[in-house]
Amino acid sequence: MKLLSKFFGKPDSPPSEPQEALVPVPIPALGALLLNIEKQKGSPLSQAEVLDARDKAVCIMLPLSAKVAMEEKRGYRDIDPENVWEEWLLLRAEVSSGQP
Repeated sequence: MKLLSKFFGKPDSPPSEPQEALVPVPIPALGALLLNIEKQKGSPLSQAEVLDARDKAVCIMLPLSAKVAMEEKRGYRDIDPENVWEEWLLLRAEVSSGQP
């Protein structure tokens, strides 16, 4: 057991404060990913294609505060994976019209 503790350390004591919730964050941003897929396809994505891309997107788990900080640094909020189709349609409309 001593050998294992040298490699892995002693078990941590339970945290005294509740830990911040972790949230999945697509990398690259889901909006950018969908825009790129649609550009490569050359025509609008279907709802099934958007859902498939979301389901296959690479994600990392971050504390919610880190996700918010990353979005602030990036300058925009990414598409919410839970509302991907609706938010994708809004993003496409903004991009098509040239609105920020």
